[in-house]
Amino acid sequence: MSHNPYLTDEHHQVREIVSDFAEREIRPIAREHDLEARFPWETVKQMGELGFMGAPWSTELGGAGMDYLSYIIVVEELARVDASHAITVSAHTTLGTSPIVHFGTDEQKQRYVPLLATGQVLGGFGLTEAGAGSDAGGTATTAAEKGDHFVINGSKIFITHAGVGEIFSITVRTDADPKKRNAGITSFIVTKDTVDTARCKEVGVGHDEDLPKMPGVTSGKKEDKLGWRASDTRELILEDAIVPKENMLGERGRGFINFLKTLDDGRIGVGALSLGLAEGALDECLEYTAQRKQFGRAIASFQGVHFQLADMATEIEAARHLVYHAAWLRQNGQLYKKEAAMAKLFASELAMRATTKAVQLHGGYGYTTDYPVERMIRDAKVGEIGEGTSEILRIVIARELLGDLIEVTG
Repeated sequence: MSHNPYLTDEHHQVREIVSDFAEREIRPIAREHDLEARFPWETVKQMGELGFMGAPWSTELGGAGMDYLSYIIVVEELARVDASHAITVSAHTTLGTSPIVHFGTDEQKQRYVPLLATGQVLGGFGLTEAGAGSDAGGTATTAAEKGDHFVINGSKIFITHAGVGEIFSITVRTDADPKKRNAGITSFIVTKDTVDTARCKEVGVGHDEDLPKMPGVTSGKKEDKLGWRASDTRELILEDAIVPKENMLGERGRGFINFLKTLDDGRIGVGALSLGLAEGALDECLEYTAQRKQFGRAIASFQGVHFQLADMATEIEAARHLVYHAAWLRQNGQLYKKEAAMAKLFASELAMRATTKAVQLHGGYGYTTDYPVERMIRDAKVGEIGEGTSEILRIVIARELLGDLIEVTG
């Protein structure tokens, strides 16, 4: 890889550590876990011990004390080998933990973040509902105030870690006034009522006995997905859930605004994941085309293959700069909403193009599970959907460009 002005020697050291772990521990098991849709508890525990699950958080909160760019590199390098492991770290860190770090009280941070940052307990983020996807303001889950607690009813769908996690940051409607559509949404920290304690004890991660269990917070059936199959995705069900008032996350009525800020960070994370996927696809193509022979010579010697590889490498370099630039802006306290959207949009669509080319260059073999490119193309697709569809991101970018010049609809 050529010199990158965003990176220091420390960043390169982080890359080397994560890459070595991914090649040594994840690559041998990735295919099996994908085919069986099995959550990789053992490697998740290792990632927690290595500091991956709390990479950007301070050591005082149990984190690894890395900067934000280092965290993005962790996600990128994991995705280069397996996207399911990458989204496990990204969803846990950006979506599950960061709302508590950024909007929580000191008491909330001290209580929950060390468990999450060390990977002892997994976290998640509850925003999407059956009627509230791209339209996050359509949140219908309700919270009724009852003395010293709230009673929450509703459900969140497509929630990463709903089945294996225990701590979740969620949005609910605390004000039914239709005039306060977005302003009527508040965020809360909830913990699940039911946890597979036997399984958690077996693997040594996933549960903490001291966390209070909130009656009525459970998970639904595991989704059978096209990609990210080793990542756990389920419905998070809240049925007369009893949530103490002290678990309100941030100010009442600011849940929508705060969670949009969380999604900006999440978009950089998915951008990094998509970048890693594209890089991994190129790695596979370089190796395969150098070995595969047709018409008496390696197919890498054909000009048509040259063009495909050159296009992939060029677009990957462009995506890398977009992702790192957005991460650098965020790390240095500058505005980054537009840049995060651009990075995620370009990198996720690139991942689809790169993995599609990878399957094509592998020919018939690329369509089998014998080579990882078929898993990569399945894993790439959701990057264009999760944490802002490509269509929504184009709207975000246009609004940032136009500002107050015109009224942007849609």
